[in-house]
Amino acid sequence: QVQVVESGGGLVQAGGSLRLSCVVSGFAFSVATVDWYRQGPGKQRDMVATITAGGTTNYADSVQGRFTISRDNAKNTGYLQMNSLKPEDTAVYYCRVTRYNNYWGQGTQVTVSS
Repeated sequence: QVQVVESGGGLVQAGGSLRLSCVVSGFAFSVATVDWYRQGPGKQRDMVATITAGGTTNYADSVQGRFTISRDNAKNTGYLQMNSLKPEDTAVYYCRVTRYNNYWGQGTQVTVSS
């Protein structure tokens, strides 16, 4: 059974930083693509960042230069380092892992106060 568990969300002031983690079990993590998505209040779920099994990364324009996605295959864990946070980054952040099928975590709330 595949499990995807995010953690690391919380309340932070604008300009602050958070690091989200995504621990995956029951899945061939090292050959999977890892994505971070977010869904703000009243908004659709949008992709924030992605990292392939080979380490290629891609970012949404809105977070480019502020967020960094990474992975540690030995720990079956993906990360999203978020710096220079803005109130508009407030959202529930979701991790998705993909290899043939998609598996989603339950999400972690990030709230950025102005």
